[in-house]
Amino acid sequence: MNKRHFHAFCRAAALLCFGVGLSALSLALPDMPEAAPLIQEGKKTLFQRVVSHPGATLYAKPDQKGKSLRTLTPFTVLYVYGQSKGWLQVGTGTQQPEGWIEAGRSTPWNQSLTLLFSPRTGRDPVLFFKEEKGLNDVCQAVDMEQRLDKLLAAAQSTPAADLPIVASEPAETKGAVSAKRFYLMPILQMKDPYEGVKFLQVASIDPGNAAQAQTAAGGAPRTGIAIVMDTSVSMKPYIDQSRNVVRTIYDQLERDGMTDNVGFAVVAFRSSTKATPALDYTTRVVSDFATAKNRAALEQRLAEAQEATVSSHDFNEDSLAGVYKAVESLSWGDYSSRLILLVTDAGPLRPGDKYRSTPMAAKEMNDFARQKGIWISTLHIKSPKGSDNHAYAEQNYRSLSRLSGDRANYQAVNASTPARGASEFNTVAATLARGMVAMVKNTAEGKIMTRPKDEAPANLTPEQQAERLAAALGYAMQLEYLGRRNANRAPDVINSWIADMDLKKLARGEHEPTVDVAVLLTKNQLNDLSVQLRSIIDNAERTKKTDARDFFQGILSASTRMARDPNAPTQGKSLAELGVLGEFLEGLPYKSDIMLLKEEDWYRMSIGEQTAFINRLKSRLARYEEYDRDRDNWESFGQTNAGDWVYRVPLSMLP
Repeated sequence: MNKRHFHAFCRAAALLCFGVGLSALSLALPDMPEAAPLIQEGKKTLFQRVVSHPGATLYAKPDQKGKSLRTLTPFTVLYVYGQSKGWLQVGTGTQQPEGWIEAGRSTPWNQSLTLLFSPRTGRDPVLFFKEEKGLNDVCQAVDMEQRLDKLLAAAQSTPAADLPIVASEPAETKGAVSAKRFYLMPILQMKDPYEGVKFLQVASIDPGNAAQAQTAAGGAPRTGIAIVMDTSVSMKPYIDQSRNVVRTIYDQLERDGMTDNVGFAVVAFRSSTKATPALDYTTRVVSDFATAKNRAALEQRLAEAQEATVSSHDFNEDSLAGVYKAVESLSWGDYSSRLILLVTDAGPLRPGDKYRSTPMAAKEMNDFARQKGIWISTLHIKSPKGSDNHAYAEQNYRSLSRLSGDRANYQAVNASTPARGASEFNTVAATLARGMVAMVKNTAEGKIMTRPKDEAPANLTPEQQAERLAAALGYAMQLEYLGRRNANRAPDVINSWIADMDLKKLARGEHEPTVDVAVLLTKNQLNDLSVQLRSIIDNAERTKKTDARDFFQGILSASTRMARDPNAPTQGKSLAELGVLGEFLEGLPYKSDIMLLKEEDWYRMSIGEQTAFINRLKSRLARYEEYDRDRDNWESFGQTNAGDWVYRVPLSMLP
């Protein structure tokens, strides 16, 4: 997780509390029906809402002795219409109330921030403490690591009543919490007791439908590995070596009797055929997934893959288009563990390149793949010819391959000569692929992989580096698979305390985030946000080209439905202060160069800075469009109106 964002979140959280919320309809105040939900204090358009706990019942009157209308589905989102002595008048929509529930059978949901567990690559399970004092006592103990070992061991079963913990994130033997299982961890309170770590009081609320969860059969996960291969000029040695790697792994799978457990696919990419028609294609699926059972067709197609005969219009290639093609076009459905292995000697086309075929940048593409359950690893071939491009390419591919925190599934391949590059690539790629096979084999045999050590010895060989990367990735993928198989969920704890950093590492003076921050946005909010970003982009491009001095006025004129006062003076005010981006983003704990932008800031920018600003917005807008299309990750919470469904948008993906 981006610690700068998270720490900013924690500093602002005391002020935020439950003030940031989800609106039901448009951000403009709707025409109020006779009975309208209550408005949040200090807001103009955001309704008060709660979520029901398991066992909550809807009554005709605020009295348990009255008529029972129905038992509510756990985790139903309800709008609050009134209050009466421990009871709430609620409805599932905004038009009319439907009955009463006991206030204690619900949790206020006026906020839109929630926590998600970060990937389990280098940390212990999160411990949920009954009280802040228990958490603080552990952190102050001289034998902190030993105490944590005992608590983690005790957490394998139901913690004893005299222990300071009430629950734990699932242990390694059970896997990680399934990202596909929607749960909430709203923040009730947060404190800053020590430098670099925050204490969070959270309410972990689960839908309560674990009994209906479909668990996968035991045994090994089916793992899909998609090689996304640069086939531009100079890539022939690596195309040939990829064929050798695939053949070697297929042979190993046949020897191990796992001919149907690992599938390979190959996607090729070059660059724009509009700029250079002789390239023949920008992206192409060479072969969809094939296991060792039907390996012949894939090996034949890979053997036919050739490098381009002409150079592209730029040293950079359209690698992100290749990744997008792999995510969208391959048959991932048969595979529970998913990996893209990107192989290239150039960076992605720059955001300002008019021939770039996907507007999403590396950061957004990483989020796009992870929402589909796909990990990305990058093998970046560094040759002398591309020395001026290495820093740009590495920065982008580390972002594309980000795992959590500062961890990335990225490895450079030294290609000081073509022969050395091909040899090192063969070693590294084969090591990574063998690591995935080992994960499958261990899982099939019921063996839990050992969490890789964090300490990296100096002067590791390329093969040793690849072994470390494969071990970390294989460990995370195994836990993810086990979590899905076991339908793991967040502990059903209404009130507890956690630390935002791994406590074991904290005892050693290290920092490893345990949680990521996400914002729940409704479909209507996401649509409104997209409309506003398009307005900002259009006006930014217009004033950049014409040197017009009405950038903000143009935005306000195009967004009178959303802005508080389109005729208000804009001098010295940011877009956030003018209300352009809507109340649901106000007070969110992240630094936004868009929300904080003032009119005078825009005119101080150089043309290059304005262009970069516009490109960042375009990339973010493209990601929002993918959110809208991602049917699998929208949660209805019982709402029949699709505009009220919500999506967990990472804090880092806000404008």
